[in-house]
Amino acid sequence: MTKKIITVFGATGAQGGGLARAILADKAGELAVRAVTRKPDSDSAKALAAAGAEVYVADLDDAASVHRAMNGAFGAFCVTNFWEHFSPEKELAQAATLADAAAKAGVKHVVWSTLEDTRAFFPLGSRMPVLLGKYNVPHFDAKGEANKLFTGRVPTTLVNTSFYWDNLIHFGMGPKKGPDGVLAITLPMADKKLSGIAVEDIGKCVRGIFKGGVANVGKTFGLAGEHLTGAQMAAALTKALGQTVRYNAVTPEQFRGFGFPGAEDMGNMFQFYAEFEDYFTGARPLDVARKLNPELQDFATFLARNASRIPLG
Repeated sequence: MTKKIITVFGATGAQGGGLARAILADKAGELAVRAVTRKPDSDSAKALAAAGAEVYVADLDDAASVHRAMNGAFGAFCVTNFWEHFSPEKELAQAATLADAAAKAGVKHVVWSTLEDTRAFFPLGSRMPVLLGKYNVPHFDAKGEANKLFTGRVPTTLVNTSFYWDNLIHFGMGPKKGPDGVLAITLPMADKKLSGIAVEDIGKCVRGIFKGGVANVGKTFGLAGEHLTGAQMAAALTKALGQTVRYNAVTPEQFRGFGFPGAEDMGNMFQFYAEFEDYFTGARPLDVARKLNPELQDFATFLARNASRIPLG
């Protein structure tokens, strides 16, 4: 059987890596992986090659290399990483390069990993500080703005992701000890629910979209593994870690003032999550993700598998 090549950008990263591994694990499936990376000598790239991926070197800032990576592919998973450079303009330029390459290569099915442009929900400056001159939530708004670069030009499925539970492991958002020595997670969500997912499951859901074929072109899928309040997340962490974890509910203003890189962006993001809870959770129905990925994890399952990896501050 001649397999359909899926060019996977960010193949050694979070979402792309999850997709590449999911496709490679499906040995009898009709899809093959072209894993795109800037670092073919990395351990992650070598592991993908050993598992059967075709490793391709390309850089989203090098249009010619992106075009080469698309040539001959049936499908492409397109993703950008705002947190690498904190520039929405650069993210938009990279998205344009991806869309242009897919169009020129005649790719039959593109999946674009995106988020909502919050400016479609409320005017700039009406609810939260304006960032970088023209954004509410830069890492949301630029991706949402980039949707139009793909739709109508190339056969595209949009995937709206949600909060990575893996941020508890890798992004410094795990429980921290307070002055009394008790662990706490800190979120500006009040009593509102946060849509979350294991990043591995995003990859498996996207595999399901590609397996569904071009019938999924033109559709938008919102992905989440569970919708939980901060208090519910703290209770699950308490059970998984075997020690008390409290929920420290702060205001968005307080979160924006924490001073780490991206704090203002994330403070605005969480405010959007909370104030538009009904929309955000409703746009990510759990049964949709579970149909795409029957192995979808809830938060308790994710913690059972990963609690030992969560650093406790």
